[in-house]
Amino acid sequence: MNWHVNILTLFPEMFPGSLGQSLSGKALDRGDWSYSCVNIRDFGEGVHKTVDDTPYGGGAGMVMRADIIESALLSVENPGRKIYLSPRGKPLTQALVQEFSQEPALTLLCGRYEGVDQRVLDAHEFEEVSIGDYVLSGGEPAALILMDACIRLLPGVMGNDETVSEESFSEGAGGMLEYPHYTRPADWQSASGDVLSVPEVLTSGNHAKIEEWRRAQSEKLTAARRPDLLKK
Repeated sequence: MNWHVNILTLFPEMFPGSLGQSLSGKALDRGDWSYSCVNIRDFGEGVHKTVDDTPYGGGAGMVMRADIIESALLSVENPGRKIYLSPRGKPLTQALVQEFSQEPALTLLCGRYEGVDQRVLDAHEFEEVSIGDYVLSGGEPAALILMDACIRLLPGVMGNDETVSEESFSEGAGGMLEYPHYTRPADWQSASGDVLSVPEVLTSGNHAKIEEWRRAQSEKLTAARRPDLLKK
């Protein structure tokens, strides 16, 4: 299956960005996923291709116009599931990423300025999705993050399905944070002079004990850093 993303943006040159590198870049070259950018500015009005106007009711900033965004959206042949990247949206979770990665097509709307006219979101049933409790200068970085999280779940992209199944928030990890990782050397002297060793259980060869240790570490980290996940 080719996973396709349509991106409505004022800055198409921001894509594919980092997604053109490493595993996601190789997957793009193979055709595992694809994207197309629609420049909202192309549908703007007048000599200056205006896409925004002052908000009704007053206030600072400008708002992207519903009619301009709709024209850009209607130029997309297969929009699929429509998502507006917004700090007021529902949180982007691993479960939601899993859903999005199984859709044949997504359309991501990247806002700028103070945001977009609510009417276009309502008329075309956009889902609002947030990548965190902070505000960005535009939706493009959020779109790249959403895409990155989805692309790595596509079949064959990571190369080892077990990697995905044991990560933080995954079902394999019980929805908890992932356990710590270690590699060679077994004994490492840091710049401070301290010698730090790999936990003995990981070199024991006892897989049952290793799994028990990893589970305990996940629970400990989750309790300390994200106790809300344990409640779930």
